Amino acid sequence: MRTDLLYFNGIDGDTGSYDLPPMSAEELAKVILGEATPQNILELRRRHERETAKHLGPEVDPNKLDEAGWGVIFPKYPEEERQKKVEAIREALQPLLQLREQQAGERFAAWCQGTGKDFQIGDDKNKNKYLARQGMGPGPADPNIVPYYLLIVGSPADIPYEFQSQLDVDYFVGRIHFETPDEYAAYAANVVAAETGPKKQARKAAFFSVANSHDRATQLGDTKLTQPLADKMRTGYPDWAVQLYPPDQAYKATLASLLGGAETPAFLFTSSHGMKFAKGSPRQLSHQGALLCQDWPGPEEWTKPLIPQDFYFAGDDLTSAADLHGLVAFFFACYGGGTPLCDGFARQAHPGGTSTTRFEIAPYPFLAQLPVKMLGRSHGALAVVGHVDRAWGCSFEWGAAETQTTVFEGAVERLLKGYPIGWAIQYFNNRYASLAVMLNDELREIDFGKRYDPPKLAELWIANNDARGYAIIGDPAVRLPVDKAP
Repeated sequence: MRTDLLYFNGIDGDTGSYDLPPMSAEELAKVILGEATPQNILELRRRHERETAKHLGPEVDPNKLDEAGWGVIFPKYPEEERQKKVEAIREALQPLLQLREQQAGERFAAWCQGTGKDFQIGDDKNKNKYLARQGMGPGPADPNIVPYYLLIVGSPADIPYEFQSQLDVDYFVGRIHFETPDEYAAYAANVVAAETGPKKQARKAAFFSVANSHDRATQLGDTKLTQPLADKMRTGYPDWAVQLYPPDQAYKATLASLLGGAETPAFLFTSSHGMKFAKGSPRQLSHQGALLCQDWPGPEEWTKPLIPQDFYFAGDDLTSAADLHGLVAFFFACYGGGTPLCDGFARQAHPGGTSTTRFEIAPYPFLAQLPVKMLGRSHGALAVVGHVDRAWGCSFEWGAAETQTTVFEGAVERLLKGYPIGWAIQYFNNRYASLAVMLNDELREIDFGKRYDPPKLAELWIANNDARGYAIIGDPAVRLPVDKAP
């Protein structure tokens, strides 16, 4: 295994090989130089400047919904039949909406009564156009106009991932999308039960760390991220029982016990490959983003063309008896949160492509089914943080590693302290804003003739792409429902 190459997360379940082949920093730099400027670079620059000023964060307390506000974004369809389904979903979510109205007070009602605040399918092309209809311009949120906490209800095919990530620059955003009103009703009941019911979770956090044989990507995730993260939480939070499941324990059967079985914690962190399947594969929509466990022998030992489901944990591996009450999970894995329509790394993944070519990798953008199945069931989980598109574990190998892992530490610490998940994940959005500005400025200077260092450029690009891809599946206002005492 060459150590001078970059090894990327993600295994192709149809071929049994890496989703992206290992490459040198020089090869990656050639891809990077064809990258387009981010569409929301001005908002990202403003956020970066705001976060580095003396007064950090919002001027309200993000822990209090009556100050920060809470809103929900439904799609508004021109077709009557499709809109009827939205109204059925709105009705199914009423217990959750009523709870948030009690908590947010006046900073809820103006947003959730009436369809004027819904996302207009075919009209709201981006964040700025949508916010303009609400009377809000670009820049920091004003919860008197638009609340900080925003729950998107709908498919990314209708309310795009790009809209969600643009909103995330200044707001705390999550998304849910289920197939039936019953699943929406189950999720609403789960959140209400966790926040108002007597049942609380023990202060137990689990860290599940896969490191497959001869596989540098997962080995980096194990040694540079998961194990140090678990050690940090164990030392800093003695009132929590922190359990590390190292590679020799990180098998599918172990993960089953952590996802609804006897060992289910309040907080679960996993690092592994995420499964990837080609467009048209019968397993793509149901198994993309599934978590590849230690059962996979590794790239040198496994030479067969297909990865069997025995090696990975997917949504349909959850048993009917699985009890995920109050669980919040973080999956560090490619496509662990969802899959976009087009490949974000098209030039390398498809030889012969150009920087302006967009290659469709799915029939439509969709959420990963493992978190969806975890949330939309009785006694289901509260939220999952996952990556939309690829996760870039090799960002831990270079100079940015310390800062990148510090972002994970900050997010997990906020969760263990009882903060809402939307606020906790802002560490990643802050990091993305900073890196996007730095990368954009560097590429601009290169365009004007600046000589560049391929490893440093690759480091910056990978860290930027990793930080921007994290998304919340679930209500961004949920928090760990744990006992006050250890």
